[in-house]
Amino acid sequence: MRFNDLGLGADVLQAVADAGYIEPTPIQEAAIPYILQGRDVLGIAQTGTGKTAAFTLPMIDILAAGTAKARMPRSLILTPTRELATQVSENFEIYGKQHNLRMALLIGGVSINEQEQALGREVDVLIATPGRILDLFERGKILFHGVKILVIDEADRMLDMGFIPDVERIAGLLPTLRQTLFFSATMPKEVRRLADAFLHNPREISVTPPASPAENVSHALVRVEPRKKRVALRHFLATSSVSNALIFCNRKRDVDLLNRSLRRHGFQSAALHGDMPQSLRTETLESFKRGKVRLLVASDVAARGLDIFGLSHVFNYDVPTHAEDYVHRIGRTGRAGHRGRAITLAVADDAKFVSAICRLIGKDIPEIAISAETTDGKLDTRIKKRDTERKSAGEKETSVQSRVGPERKSRPDKEPRPKKEIRSKGSGRKAREGSVETKVRGMGEHVPAFLLRSNPRAKG
Repeated sequence: MRFNDLGLGADVLQAVADAGYIEPTPIQEAAIPYILQGRDVLGIAQTGTGKTAAFTLPMIDILAAGTAKARMPRSLILTPTRELATQVSENFEIYGKQHNLRMALLIGGVSINEQEQALGREVDVLIATPGRILDLFERGKILFHGVKILVIDEADRMLDMGFIPDVERIAGLLPTLRQTLFFSATMPKEVRRLADAFLHNPREISVTPPASPAENVSHALVRVEPRKKRVALRHFLATSSVSNALIFCNRKRDVDLLNRSLRRHGFQSAALHGDMPQSLRTETLESFKRGKVRLLVASDVAARGLDIFGLSHVFNYDVPTHAEDYVHRIGRTGRAGHRGRAITLAVADDAKFVSAICRLIGKDIPEIAISAETTDGKLDTRIKKRDTERKSAGEKETSVQSRVGPERKSRPDKEPRPKKEIRSKGSGRKAREGSVETKVRGMGEHVPAFLLRSNPRAKG
């Protein structure tokens, strides 16, 4: 089947052709006709299957027939992360270039004043994270009476990040008569309850088994000691033909620590996590997408919504504590027919998390062993060669001198200078004789004069 067979308009088809797509993915083939009919849709599909285009393409066709009013968006797309919201907005720009639809992106970490100004104009498509849109609603900047289409993307991630109460509140503010599109990679009980509450007679589409990993991604599990994880990671980065890679950590602070460690060892890396300013996050992502940075050390903020063309590797420096996150992490590679590789470093305490992942994906992760010499750094020849070349070139000495200034001439060894005797000039018989050396512990060589004065009231 081709896009021409799905019922999309000529302008949308032209934009799709300009983007280089000819055949729809299974989720697009199944969902687009029902969305064009105005049906509610419950879509279950793993990351990287093209579900963003599955709802953006028919939405553009539907919205092309009407007009918007100021502060009253005609459609609302909720995403759990800023990166995913940005990805969706980029899809609308690509596929909607033949239309005059206005779009507003409402995410945290950027100027709220500019977003308020954008809402003051007519908005057809509103793409937002739950926290920011509620903030603007409470300021009286948004009216939801005109929303005809609601899209909830990555609903299971909404659950993991604690956004379900916010999503329920937002849905309660929208008109009852609307079309709702609900997409999720997995379907835990809480997400199913949410879908049942929001959707009316939905068409359920599941193109792959829930939480199944991409078939063109090869997996590997490496068991290491905690103190040798960094050395093992550097070994794989230096010997596995890594063109570019995402490296996932569970905690934000570990993202920064690992990134600094990799940079100290000469790897071209950058960090990405939720505590960074949005402008820096955007700049870092652009550098990674353009190949200026080869390695991106990230938290799970990058596990969804990132479409990096030709990503060769995903490394789980930490085993994810939620089994579903494993599927989303490795789904960043092996996309659009390309091959990918996912390597997970596991310590002894990760056994229960590894078991949960294997139960979820329905198979064991193949284990590969590395020698003790490798984890001791003896076989990491590329790193050793690089360090040797740096030392021979005098880079280390130059770096030190640039910090501490020019090297001082060494002074010949000399005998320690004898300490001067400190004689009191105060009152008292011993002081008048000038024959007593006075030292006070903890005071250095200087003794305040008042400590040396005799006390006339003292007895005897």
